[in-house]
Amino acid sequence: MFSIARSSDRNKKKSPAYPRKQKRRYCYFCKEKINWIDYKDVGMLRRFLSERGKIRPRRVTGTCTQHQAELAKAIKNAREVALLPYPHK
Repeated sequence: MFSIARSSDRNKKKSPAYPRKQKRRYCYFCKEKINWIDYKDVGMLRRFLSERGKIRPRRVTGTCTQHQAELAKAIKNAREVALLPYPHK
């Protein structure tokens, strides 16, 4: 006889053989107590760009929401002044 699978059986996720412990990322700007992100500081802004020139997301860099928004604005300003490249497709 065939049995009908319950929704609880289908939704169970298999746990990995060993639990992965991820290192907590802290906001660089909060840690260094940086109040204002300067668009002319190209060396610091490059830390938050990928190899192709795209802005790295918060989950990768660990920046807080407020600083990620300021960082994106500073990177976009630096691109307009031709200090940083636009992303490649």
